[in-house]
Amino acid sequence: MNFKHLFLLATMITIAACSPNPDKVAVKQIDSLCTQLFPEGEPGAAVLVLKGDDIIFDKGYGIADIETKAPIDGNTFFNIASVSKQFTATAAMQLVEQSKMSLEDSVKMYFPEYKADFYNKIKVKHLLSHSSGIPDARDRSDRNKNIFATEEIAMSYLPDLNYLNFEPGTNYEYINPTFLMVASIVEKVSGKAFPEYVKENIFIPAGMTKTLYFEPDAVIPNMAHGYEYEDVTDMPEERTSDEKSKNVPKQWYEYDYGEETFFATKADGGIYTSTHEFVNWEKALRNNTVMSEQSRINAQSPHTNISGSTFSDYQNRPNTAYGYGWFIEPETETTPLKIYHTGDNGGFKILAARYPEQNILVLVFANRADWDRYKLMQEIEKALGL
Repeated sequence: MNFKHLFLLATMITIAACSPNPDKVAVKQIDSLCTQLFPEGEPGAAVLVLKGDDIIFDKGYGIADIETKAPIDGNTFFNIASVSKQFTATAAMQLVEQSKMSLEDSVKMYFPEYKADFYNKIKVKHLLSHSSGIPDARDRSDRNKNIFATEEIAMSYLPDLNYLNFEPGTNYEYINPTFLMVASIVEKVSGKAFPEYVKENIFIPAGMTKTLYFEPDAVIPNMAHGYEYEDVTDMPEERTSDEKSKNVPKQWYEYDYGEETFFATKADGGIYTSTHEFVNWEKALRNNTVMSEQSRINAQSPHTNISGSTFSDYQNRPNTAYGYGWFIEPETETTPLKIYHTGDNGGFKILAARYPEQNILVLVFANRADWDRYKLMQEIEKALGL
């Protein structure tokens, strides 16, 4: 090798050494975004990015509990709300793999006490894909009752329901009670209580040893409370009498179980977990630990077109579909394929997004809801070069 070649090689090495590491640049950008959204001393978020097998970003912002001032980190447990639905779908897919049930089974087969004939037309796959046509007709007249509502209360309208919003499989309407129905089917088929089944067959195999479903008396490790920043003049009198006497116009208020409705049901949104435990879930999915590759692909494939639905606006945007427990946005010229779910309940606002082609997982678990989740998702995608 002559001097010229040596000089060129040295130059190339120098340029490479001076070039910024893309992951480090992305980490800096993501941190800047989240620092602005989640200020110190307030409810905030745990944010994590898994790339391949490596966690390249893992940081907590703000506090998990206003009273204790406990800081948020990757071990803080959040109610992940509707992100819980993918675990319910996985339970069903496991039993399908075992030939103990079928996605083509009719609802009437499992709920013969449901009176309407249309339950014969509704299949398990419709329940899982928000395409059943069943309306969310839960009685909301008694707020206090709904604050502590169990599955039995939430499903009580279904036996006597006498109409559908559309023919099964023809449209999209995002509702929670159909996932409670799936959980009931899992119980009937497996012979086990739903939380017990999921713990034994999903949480433990996935390495989510501390993850659990909410119970009023459950001991939740490193628990975050959900919060809302409110004007006391707009709050119910029973919640504001003390605050009004202090003459404090606005402040953070706890906003989870005991303050918001339908918090106690499990299959539709009752899981408490951390970003660190959720990484184990992602790896279990990648490694086909909790269900076969074929079942995972099926669950994460589009089954219901969301875009333009006149029945539901939840995640209703262009190029969006629903599988079985996951939202799917196919790749376009400007956006990557993403398979994700969002969660909203009380003060909790959750994002869990998979980018399978890049082998990336993005998690934002927040205990405040006053931020634009989809905008942040897009900005994180940009920072990661997706």
